[in-house]
Amino acid sequence: MAANPGGGSTDAGGGPVRHIPVLLDEVLAALAPAPGKLILDGTFGAGGYTSAILAAGAEVIALDRDPTAIAAGQAMVAAHGGHLKLVHSQFSHLADHAPKGGLDGVVLDIGVSSMQIDEAERGFSFQKNGPLDMRMSATGVSAADVVNRAKVSDLIRIFHFLGEESQAPRIAHAIEKRRVEKPFETTRDLAGLIEQVTPRKMKDKIHPATRVFQALRIFVNDELAELAQALFAAEAVLKPGGRLVVVTFHSLEDRIVKKFFSDRAGKASGSRHLPAALERAATFTAVGKSMVSASEAEAEANPRARSAKLRAGRRTDAAAEAADMSLFGFPNLASLGKLGG
Repeated sequence: MAANPGGGSTDAGGGPVRHIPVLLDEVLAALAPAPGKLILDGTFGAGGYTSAILAAGAEVIALDRDPTAIAAGQAMVAAHGGHLKLVHSQFSHLADHAPKGGLDGVVLDIGVSSMQIDEAERGFSFQKNGPLDMRMSATGVSAADVVNRAKVSDLIRIFHFLGEESQAPRIAHAIEKRRVEKPFETTRDLAGLIEQVTPRKMKDKIHPATRVFQALRIFVNDELAELAQALFAAEAVLKPGGRLVVVTFHSLEDRIVKKFFSDRAGKASGSRHLPAALERAATFTAVGKSMVSASEAEAEANPRARSAKLRAGRRTDAAAEAADMSLFGFPNLASLGKLGG
């Protein structure tokens, strides 16, 4: 997943937007930072949450997979005299950066950052013509590799499952036909084809390319698996009483977080008539409401907040459970490793 500076984009290829931390007050209320506490911000971005956590007196370990965010954050590190440690890392590896004594809190803000959208050369936005890239870490398989090399059947599955695109077969077949003549290189190149294949209707609220760009970004960065692995990692390193706070911006992510907290709430295994010894102890209890969304005032002031959902849990003293990815029922998609080169 991207490091999001407190504000994810609800439009996978949207234009530039001002950096405003989303649900900041609600995040702080759920996270409860305070002097003497150590919080891990898994999605540093422009430092929106980290700055507020530091202001509350807590110390912060912040992660980001984007090297540009790490470079930009060095001034903040210098300004906080050892209270902030900034690490270049995917948040799925957060357990590698937690001390042996554990953490008092973990916050994850899931989505693409405004910095990444605003830079045409990163290839996230179809409103800014640039290379068809979308790699948050600037390494590995790009969106162009996927579009130009994946089998049409794989493209259909990627667009359908990760973008929830109803026109996935039509778009995938059009891509297959066009790439024989000329490989896709730019964001406008791909968006232009999608516009031709599925023209925008008057009633449409989003651009025709939005869902395909979302699907490609999620696939290229393995975002759903990254999120799932980060949830398991947080469970393993949080102290009893520690808080896990996650802000998501679309339904795929929110379903993963909801399913995780529901599963970790503790329940009987199998039939209610089985021995009590088979009951599972809860590893998390709810913090506040099961889901918090932005107020009307915040959504009006910051369009990015409209689809934001916050879920939070408090760690119990029960042992962490196994990191079983089958919990989430992810579809079997193409291998990223076979599409590079």
